[in-house]
Amino acid sequence: MNSIPILKESPLATAWRMLLCLLAAQLIVSFVGRSLAPLSVLISKDLSLTHAQIGMLPAALFFGQSLAAIPSGILVDRIGSKKQLLIVIIILALGFVMIAKSNAFLLLLIFVVIAGGAYGAMHPTTNRGILYWFPQQKRGMAMGIKQMGITGGSALAAIVLLPLANSIGWRMALILSCGLLLLIGILSSLYYRDPDRKEEITASSEKISIAKQFRKMFKNKPLLLISISAMGLQGAQLCLTTYIVLFAFEHLTFSLVIAGTLLVIAEIGGSVGRVGWGTISDVILKGKRMPIMYLVTLITACCALLLTLLQPGSSLLYTMSIIFIFGFCISGYNGVWMNIVTELVPKEESGLATGITITISSLGVMFIPPFFGFLIDKSGAFSAGWLFIVLLMGGIIFLLRSTSIALKNSKC
Repeated sequence: MNSIPILKESPLATAWRMLLCLLAAQLIVSFVGRSLAPLSVLISKDLSLTHAQIGMLPAALFFGQSLAAIPSGILVDRIGSKKQLLIVIIILALGFVMIAKSNAFLLLLIFVVIAGGAYGAMHPTTNRGILYWFPQQKRGMAMGIKQMGITGGSALAAIVLLPLANSIGWRMALILSCGLLLLIGILSSLYYRDPDRKEEITASSEKISIAKQFRKMFKNKPLLLISISAMGLQGAQLCLTTYIVLFAFEHLTFSLVIAGTLLVIAEIGGSVGRVGWGTISDVILKGKRMPIMYLVTLITACCALLLTLLQPGSSLLYTMSIIFIFGFCISGYNGVWMNIVTELVPKEESGLATGITITISSLGVMFIPPFFGFLIDKSGAFSAGWLFIVLLMGGIIFLLRSTSIALKNSKC
């Protein structure tokens, strides 16, 4: 009797299943890792923080990210995404438990830096998985979906953690979220698997010394320029997500619930943008990424300018529309950025390239949000911060132009 043939799953179907694992892990990591923004009002009241100090919270998170990004990029190129996912989940959970137990601002910052290292390690871990599982013409959408987990997790934190923290306290809310992180994160890492080519890839990457890889990366002018551009974009993104609740609550005099809802809208906009911009890049622009970066920067400048005009009593619907478009752009471009970076280098060096670009871009998050808060403290008006974002976007346009020229020259 002939045996019944077993139908093999297509490579693309397997890739989409692995993407679901990466998305689930990215979502829960961001749910915890990006929880400081929606909880900033309550943390500020508890520890009596200034606007500049509030800006130091994401700065500390991304300082930790910058420290860990390159080492984690090198490590994932050698051990693969599966093992590193588990490491990231455990360290992040422990870091945020310690944050919840901190009573002094300096101690809080130290643990935020540690947690930021684990949060930052997530990017090369998941980016490597996308790069190996998906062909180039499917990669923009896949990266956008995976990156949607970041804004989606942040939105969930605002929807779930802010009301929960308002009733049981921000510390207990964080501890409960860490338990959920361990449950979902460990399940995702156990179900995920690296491609069958892992051994071959790892072996080929070990033939090139780390020193040579670094020299090669820092001679890659397009990589450096797009990373510097992302420095400003990342900083502007964190200004929106860190201060929008305070802006709505203190300046526009909306209730705390509505202020938190605006953060959710910004993050939903970012989630839609990450898939939308990636799809546009794949389908309409046939794999071209740079036009998206120009559009994102220009529209972001326009949205920041409109926010300077908002006053108490402004229409909620109008405000929500601006915030959604702002989030769609400044929180939605990340997948396109990551695709540009990983496509500039051989696949076996994608982890290191991701680590380098995150390290460089994290400088923007370390300095721009605290400076944004400093401007508010000194001027007494949020409009000073939003005008700064407008000027920043103007500078990034020039950087993107230089990136385009470098890309054209590198292909000649």
